[in-house]
Amino acid sequence: MKIEIHVLQNFAASNLNRDDTGTPKDCEFGGVRRARISSQCLKRAIRQAFEEHALISPDQRAARTKRLVEQVAKTVAEKKAVSFDLAERAVSAALGGAGLKADPDKEWKTQYLLFIPTAAIKKLAGIVVEHFEALATEAEQPVSSSEGEGAKKSAKAKARRAKADAKEAVPPEVGSAVKNVLADGARTPELALFGRMIADEPSWNIDAACQVAHAISTHRVSMEFDFYTAIDDLKPNDTAGSDMMGTVSFNSACFYRYLVVDADALTSNLGGDVAARQQAKDTVKALVRAAVLAIPTGKQNSMAAQNLPSLVLVDVRDGGEARSLANAFVRPVRPPATHVDDIVSQSIERLGEHLAALDKVYGAKGRKELGFFVVDSSGEIGKRFAERTGAIDRGSLDGLVQATADAAFGSES
Repeated sequence: MKIEIHVLQNFAASNLNRDDTGTPKDCEFGGVRRARISSQCLKRAIRQAFEEHALISPDQRAARTKRLVEQVAKTVAEKKAVSFDLAERAVSAALGGAGLKADPDKEWKTQYLLFIPTAAIKKLAGIVVEHFEALATEAEQPVSSSEGEGAKKSAKAKARRAKADAKEAVPPEVGSAVKNVLADGARTPELALFGRMIADEPSWNIDAACQVAHAISTHRVSMEFDFYTAIDDLKPNDTAGSDMMGTVSFNSACFYRYLVVDADALTSNLGGDVAARQQAKDTVKALVRAAVLAIPTGKQNSMAAQNLPSLVLVDVRDGGEARSLANAFVRPVRPPATHVDDIVSQSIERLGEHLAALDKVYGAKGRKELGFFVVDSSGEIGKRFAERTGAIDRGSLDGLVQATADAAFGSES
């Protein structure tokens, strides 16, 4: 079962997702330059929407972090009434027992970002508290990197040995328990949706049930620059000139966004049982809502581009191939010659035409739901879209969310 979400979203002047030069990301598509928002940026915005709109309960959330030692040590230090430094070293020793290195010279950050259930932090703290005496005894003092080049080289050599030696330095039952907690991703919607890959521990990997495309503008985009100045509020009135100046890049674009979820893979990732199917349904409801409400945070304090989507279309099919509709815009939408039409409504028309063309050629095998809603005060745009595509106007986000979940997993009635 595939659940495909198509979104048209027009942003005012903004710099939502910038590259290493501070410029909004872009790409070439259809032979012209387009505005772009990366899939990584969109996935983070979706995960933030899960929290902001309370779409997934806190005990089912996940965190991507290198600061695991710090988070676990807070609980350990409180429960054991020991110094935070000692708690950190004990936690680091416990992680070392599972083959995970934490660097004392980098605030005990782990060697790579871990994507784990937030509930794992509490479980790890319980393991460290239970075996605290053994872990505190085995924990090594951090080696400072400020003792000259020789000390640095010695520290590096020691670090290389530490990962291999850690499993022997910690009671095996501790290492095994920690490894089980870190490896567990069951019943965690974010891990089930977006997956996890850890090269050193392939057994911890989870294949993502959700694919997210880079958002691209439906039209050619031009990059613009805002020259700004700032004045010192306490400067004497007789002094001219600004006290700070600079430039900020921005653009304005109507983006096409696309993501697809494999409902069967999602259910399998969540455990594959009856309870997992219900959780998968709840997760899809949360995802559809979050995908619509998610807005990247880049430069929002400066530009406040809080623009919700103009069209959301969801296609639920049992069988058949996934179908991005990005090629609806391979020929870029052009600014209208009159004020009768606009880039957003033209993009909606183009999307409907392309969907109808694909259905004519490839069919609509196993389709269970083709629903949409559109922000259209006249009602004419939505009417034409429905007539062209056969899609059902669900009227609102709430209606579309429920219709999608029911089509993919069955209604509760």
